[in-house]
Amino acid sequence: MQTRTLGTTGPQTSALGLGCMGMSALYGDSDRTESIATVHAALDAGITLLDTGDFYGMGHNELLLNEALRTAPAAARDNALISVKFGALRTVEGAFTGYDGRPAAVKNFAAYSLQRLGTDHIDVYRIARLDPDVPVEETVGAIAELIEAGHVRHVGLSEVGAETLRRAAAVAPVSDLQIEYSLISRGIEEEILPTARELGIGITAYGVLSRGLISGHFSRDRKLAANDFRGMSPRFQGDNLDHNLGLVEALRAIADRKGASVAQTAIAWVLARGEDIVPLIGARTRERLTEALGALDLTLDAGDLAAIERAVPAGAAAGDRYPANQMAHLDSER
Repeated sequence: MQTRTLGTTGPQTSALGLGCMGMSALYGDSDRTESIATVHAALDAGITLLDTGDFYGMGHNELLLNEALRTAPAAARDNALISVKFGALRTVEGAFTGYDGRPAAVKNFAAYSLQRLGTDHIDVYRIARLDPDVPVEETVGAIAELIEAGHVRHVGLSEVGAETLRRAAAVAPVSDLQIEYSLISRGIEEEILPTARELGIGITAYGVLSRGLISGHFSRDRKLAANDFRGMSPRFQGDNLDHNLGLVEALRAIADRKGASVAQTAIAWVLARGEDIVPLIGARTRERLTEALGALDLTLDAGDLAAIERAVPAGAAAGDRYPANQMAHLDSER
C-alpha cells in the first residue's frame, strides 16, 4: 500500500487510515472479536494509521486498540501510528457537555490515554473540538510540551477553521487537520483546504462515506438502534434522506460502469483530491474493510471525475452533517 505524509512535518502513513470509533460507540452495538479481527486485517493489509478518541465509549476504544495491538504480529504493531482525540466532556449517560482545552487538562487526558493504550507515546494528539474558552495557542502549546517530554510525536487538530489553523501553526508545527470531507461534505474546499496546503498541513478526512449514507448499503427502511447517532443526524431524516439516497443512486450508475461499488467510488474520489489527504475508513467488520481497500485499485480519470461532479455536485446534500447543537461547536463552520 502506498504511503502519504501527514503534512510536511508529520509521519508517513498509509493511503487509507482506519477510524475505530464505530467499534465502541455511536453506531449501535458492535462485536469486540470482529472489531479486533478488523484491526488486525487492516494492519495486515498495510494500513498504519489507527484513529481513536479517549471519549469513544469512555475509554473503551483505547482499551480495544490496546488489545488489538498487543495481539497483532510484532511487525504490524511496530508500524502502527495512533491518532488520539481528546477534550470531550461527557456525562455518565453519555451526553456531551463541552470541551476542555486547558493545558493541565491536556496533560491529564494524555496520561490516561497512554495508560489505556499501553504505549509510551501517542503519534498524533489533537483536541476533538476547539474549546471556546481557551485560546488554541495554549492547547497546542501543551501538546508541544508533551512532545518535548517524549509522550507525543506530532500535533494534530480537528474540525477547526482557517484562522485557527494559522494561529496553531504559529505555535508549533501541525502535522494534520482531521475534518469531515466527502462527496457530500465539501465545505473545506473554499478556504480550509487551501490554507492547510499553504501551511504544509495534511488532511485526515473522516466521514468519507458520510456515516454509511453514501456507502451504497443504506436503505430508506433501515431500522437504526436507539444508540445509533444517525437517528439524530439531519441527513438521515425524512425528505433529506430521500433526497440524499437519490444522490447515491446517481453515483451508483457511475460505479457500475467502473465495475466498482458505490463505497469504493466515493473513497476513490477522496483519494483523488490530493496526495496530502488520507481518508479514514470507518469499517467495523472485515467485510467492509475489504470493500474499502478495493478503492485503492480504482482509478478515476478526468471523465469519471467530471461525471461524478455532475451526479453529486458540491452542496447537493440535504441537511447539515450534525444536529444544530453539535454544529455550534464546530470552529470549521464559523
